Amino acid sequence: MICDSPDEILTLIKEHSPDPKKPITLVRQDLSTFYKEIQEDTVLEGNYQVERVPLRDGVTGVWITVPQVATGRVLLFFHGGGFRFGSTDDHLGLCIRLAMAARANVFSVDYRLAPEHPFPAAIEDAVTAYRFLIAKGYLPHLVLPVGISAGGTLVLDLLISAREQHLPLPRAAVCMSPITDLLFPGESVQKNETRDWMTPARLTEIKMAYLAGRDPSHPLASPVHARLAGLPRLYIQMGTHELLLSDIGKFVDAARWAGVPVQAELWEGMFHSWQQFAGQIPEGQEAIDAAGAFAQDVLVR
Repeated sequence: MICDSPDEILTLIKEHSPDPKKPITLVRQDLSTFYKEIQEDTVLEGNYQVERVPLRDGVTGVWITVPQVATGRVLLFFHGGGFRFGSTDDHLGLCIRLAMAARANVFSVDYRLAPEHPFPAAIEDAVTAYRFLIAKGYLPHLVLPVGISAGGTLVLDLLISAREQHLPLPRAAVCMSPITDLLFPGESVQKNETRDWMTPARLTEIKMAYLAGRDPSHPLASPVHARLAGLPRLYIQMGTHELLLSDIGKFVDAARWAGVPVQAELWEGMFHSWQQFAGQIPEGQEAIDAAGAFAQDVLVR
């Protein structure tokens, strides 16, 4: 499936927006089918292997291994989906592309989803996955957490939780279009409403389903409100057409003020989680290649 421009794929994504009137199980199936179709060429043509590993009840880790990777390097990947949708299966194309770009195997986490498992279940699963890798002998400085959208939030939550639990921290982390503030106060929520496939209504649905009445300013729900000092180096990608642009920018400023080394890249004309559409728009693959270059830089030192 090839599109001529970001506007064309954006229209296609909007046409597959979840129907709030449908049962969530059916919505998950519909979205999974759409994203699998989007990434079908990558999955069919890729040279990779998949192995599933149980981590705890209801939580699975998925190894995606590719040839010619550096020994011991792991991308600990967290998929997107607004904490309610998504899985490794419908992010498999992205995982394969990331593995190839970073020359590292991927360990993707199928964490528990809301509303059945609201906050902080997904964060607990992220920490469980990180502990699993460390227990298996993977060195923290060779493990790079990577996440997209809600998965980017889980990356930040993992770092904060690992610091508080006195776990050895990874050297760095990658966040693609992360959700950083569930209050969604940024001016870009209104400014970019017609430029993104994400909508203010969907942001509200995410907050209500995920938090189930919990305080949206909780530091693990909204990492911008957390104590950020002591976190490792961050590489963050955001698009100029994202609803979340202002909120991500505010987090970048807060992290830098806290002394966290942050490399933030602003991608002109890009919408939320455009990296997942690398088979349709060149900017998607370019962003993956940039993240892969960052990964190779931090994982060899």
